[in-house]
Parts: sequence; C-alpha cells; structure tokens
Amino acid sequence: MSGVQERILRSSVTHVAVAFLAMGCWAAFANRAHAMPAPLYAGVIQGAISACITLVLKRAIELIADRLQGLAALLAPPVAAFIVSASLLTAIHMASGTPEVAATIAIPLCVSTGYAAIYSFALWRARGLKS
Repeated sequence: MSGVQERILRSSVTHVAVAFLAMGCWAAFANRAHAMPAPLYAGVIQGAISACITLVLKRAIELIADRLQGLAALLAPPVAAFIVSASLLTAIHMASGTPEVAATIAIPLCVSTGYAAIYSFALWRARGLKS
C-alpha cells in the first residue's frame, strides 16, 4: 500500500465521511416506506450524528479506559458508548420527527457499541501485557 493510500485510510476525515455516508444511507433505507423528504432528512440527520460520534468515540474510549483499572477499564467504555449513543440518537431522531426511530438507530448503535467493545478490549489487553 502506498503512503498516500495509507494516509487516506488513517485520516479522521475519511472515517467521518464513511460514517456519514454509511449510516446516513442506512437511515434513509430504514425510512424508505415513508414519503419524501422523511427518508432524506433521516439520512442527513443520522449521517451527521454518526460523523460526530465517529470523531469523538475513539478519544472518549481512551479517556475512560485510562482512568479505570481492571474489569472496569474493559466494560465501562462500551457501556458508556451504548448509553450516550442510544440517548443522543433517540432524542435527536424523535425531536426531528424521524418516522422509524428504532430501525434508524439499530445499526448505528450496534456499530458504535461494537467498535467501543473491540477497541476497549484492545486497550485493556495491551495494558495487561505491559503489566
């Protein structure tokens, strides 16, 4: 892989853009049975929320894990990611009138929580190997 390709793949802008497009498209799909512009609005709103979550999530996991020890350092980051993501996604979609809130947030919530669990495990394991 070339240096340019590697920089693009590691870029926060790339990650944010992919999150916006992937989760925005999912939200539009989840709301496809409703008249336009509801699916479009749901997609843009979900894309923006996912982009923001993607931008903040990695650093938040690191901050939480650094402040805790043992099993709490492993479990607290994904639990916090789930609670914060579920709360934000639900509140924003309900306030904006998204027709299919549960379907809209299901995939983004699973992705953010899964990422938090995997990254938290990697940090926890690395810390354990250093001890």
